[in-house]
Order: sequence, then structure tokens, then C-alpha cells
Amino acid sequence: MHKSAARYLIFFQYAGTKYSGVMKTAAEQAVEGVENHLEPVNEVSVFISSRTDTGVHALCNSAHVDIQRRGDKPPLLEQDLVDALNFHLKAEPIRITRAYRVHSDFHARYRAVSRTYVYRFAAGLRHHTEMPVTEKDLCWALRDTRLNIDAMQEAAALLLGTHDFSTFRALSSETPFKNPVKTLEKAQLDPGVSFSQRHFHSSHVIRATRLGSQVRRMTGALVAVGQGRLSVGQIQELLEARDSLAFPQNMTAPAHGLFLTHVQYRDTGKNKRFE
Repeated sequence: MHKSAARYLIFFQYAGTKYSGVMKTAAEQAVEGVENHLEPVNEVSVFISSRTDTGVHALCNSAHVDIQRRGDKPPLLEQDLVDALNFHLKAEPIRITRAYRVHSDFHARYRAVSRTYVYRFAAGLRHHTEMPVTEKDLCWALRDTRLNIDAMQEAAALLLGTHDFSTFRALSSETPFKNPVKTLEKAQLDPGVSFSQRHFHSSHVIRATRLGSQVRRMTGALVAVGQGRLSVGQIQELLEARDSLAFPQNMTAPAHGLFLTHVQYRDTGKNKRFE
């Protein structure tokens, strides 16, 4: 009798510096995606919940995986799956943190109810050499910059709620097929911390809930407000333009400061709640 595959929800993290993004790339591409390393054998199929671009990091992304074991072997225990995948990953900067057995109709992407992103940047550096080595490729260094934090907070408040965020979307082949109307539940600017806080300059994080690929453009625009290159009113104008081409050139924040920090689910079909 043929047994159906067991489905699991896995949570994982990665440093995105060396990857083309989280999604799988073709074999002929020189730079691989994170997903290339999450599929060690043919019996594992991975379905990622949240796309991230080249150089973007994740403290918590998720996916569902279907595993069909050979012969009469029972389904893997959750911790055994975590251990097996981490063993396969070895030196790759990717780690599986949790796994849960879920129903066969569970979908990691469509069951997710929110995603939280953090963008980290440091201001007031006289030179890039003042950035601690522990922050390499993990933070946007703003040289000779004093930021008007109050103006940035005021501008961020304009983005809260449900809007057509077309201006803040980067154009791609998939753009026409994606709904630009999204809900930004929280946009928060907080003092940040570093592994080398004593030697770190003014650092901040921008937290955005339920918005993904637009975060880098939003961050770049908010930093421009803090620098005086854009006004708060111009943020409102950009939002109302609803046109990706209206976004100023060379204002998108670099990828390496962005982290996906949380993917939230209501339940897995087994009355389990994920924080």
C-alpha cells in the first residue's frame, strides 16, 4: 500500500549575503538560492512562504516540506527532521530552527497571516572603517549623516494602514500579477543595538509588519526625509502617485540591512498556534 507523504512546517534562518535570494535557482546559474540547499534529496519538496531578494537576511522564514520515506519507515519525528536538515546544511549559513507536522492541505505561504521585517542602519559614521566587523553586510552605514528622527516618524505614520503601494514596488516580470494593495500594520523607528555597541554609532531599526519587497524603498525614502532630501509631504505624494516609476532613482536602501524576522500563522490545522 502506497503511503502519502508527510507534510511539515519548518522555520529557518539564513545570512543572505552569498545567495541570489531565498528561491531556488537553475543549475546553470553561478549563484544559488537558499532553497537549493533545503532540498537535499529528491524525496524532499520545499514550498517557501516568503520571498527575499539577493543579499537579504532572515531570522525567521518558513516553508512546508513533503517527505515520502522509503519502504515502511514511519514519518520522521519533528526534531529528527530538524537535525537531519541541519546535518545536510553543514557549513552553509542556513539553520533550521523548528519543525511541526501539519495537515496535507496546509500551505506555508497562503496560511501566513503576517510577516515582520526589520531594516538596520547606522548614522554618523565618518568613514566605513568605523563600522564594527560584526556588522559587515548586516547593516547600512550612512556616512556623515545626522538624521531628523521626528520627521522620519511623521513620514512613517503616513504609510500605516491599507494603501496601494505601487510606488514602493520594484518593477519585475511578476509585477502585473501581484496586488499592490497591502496593509502596513506597524512602521516603527527604534534605537538599535550591535554586537559591539560600545563602538557603534547611532543605529536604528525600522520595523514593518505585513509588507515585504517594498520595505527597502520605504526605508530609503524615510532616510531621505531624515537627511532633508525629501519632505514629509513628498512621502504622501509618492504614496498617492501609485506609480513605481515615480520613485526617485538611487533612493532604494541596500539589501544587506534588511531582515525578515517573523512569519506568523493562526494555526496549522491541528490547533497549534505559532508565535
